[in-house]
Amino acid sequence: MNNAKTTAISGCVIWFLLISIIGSCVMPVFFVIGSVSSFSDFAIQTTGGWLCPEGSTPESYSYQTTTHDENGFEQPTTAYELHCVDAGETVVKNDPVLYAFIWIGILALAGLIISGVLTFVFAVPGGMLVTKMLNKLKSSQTATNINN
Repeated sequence: MNNAKTTAISGCVIWFLLISIIGSCVMPVFFVIGSVSSFSDFAIQTTGGWLCPEGSTPESYSYQTTTHDENGFEQPTTAYELHCVDAGETVVKNDPVLYAFIWIGILALAGLIISGVLTFVFAVPGGMLVTKMLNKLKSSQTATNINN
């Protein structure tokens, strides 16, 4: 196997391993950050700019409600919605879920981009290391075969 073929194969293996390892660490972090920050004013303003009709302003609306815990008992909680309000303070659109999915998707995309960049940053040195180790192993096997 020549050096170019060895480098290509080791680069692909290293890239696959790195994207798996880095992605499994980075992506959950960005999903959690997206979930926790989805009801922030910045998230509401960002997603509301796309979802609200022209001439309306995105606003965060929260209210008290209940949810069920793992044992089936009701627990008090706060729910958040995106309300699009016109100049007369009338709610023209109410969005309880889509804005949060869009916000989490934006942060997941950022996590994917960061994972890809980190993978390429570490793939080159990792591929060179694996190529060096394979060449050393190949040369030691060649030396063993010559001595026998």
